Amino acid sequence: MCLLLGAAGVGKTLLVKRLQKLSSQGGQGDLGEPPPTRPTVGTDLTDIVAQRRITIRELGGCMSPIWSSYYGTCRSLMLSASCMHLLGLLSAEQLSEVSVLILFNKIDQPCYMSLEEIKSLIRLPDIIACAKQNITTAEISAKKGTGLTGVLHWLQEQQRTSG
Repeated sequence: MCLLLGAAGVGKTLLVKRLQKLSSQGGQGDLGEPPPTRPTVGTDLTDIVAQRRITIRELGGCMSPIWSSYYGTCRSLMLSASCMHLLGLLSAEQLSEVSVLILFNKIDQPCYMSLEEIKSLIRLPDIIACAKQNITTAEISAKKGTGLTGVLHWLQEQQRTSG
């Protein structure tokens, strides 16, 4: 199972819906207009079929105080969150052997900072160097579909290597 965490409003639900559609199209094709979404209250389980079935557990941003109760069930982690969330997650013992994909969503926004600017601002190279986990980063737009093929490939690879 892949755990999807992030603050409220970062696009987790849209990301899952877009990945589900992309996987149903064999990882290719036009995703069309973004589907409507509502903020996740609690947890949502979504299965994506891409070579093998991948279950994504999305936790609403309001559940961040109890995210840790879900760590033991995950094999991989996708994170679209603040630097403080990132540091807390990477220091959690239950997640020490979990592969992590840090998502930089909403690259379609006019005020979006470049990945290099963000990495420098939060000192991401230093964080990655000190982390126990295998960390990958991805710039995406869940709204436009940009970068989602790479996310789907990452999920497939994690599923293949972990189970």
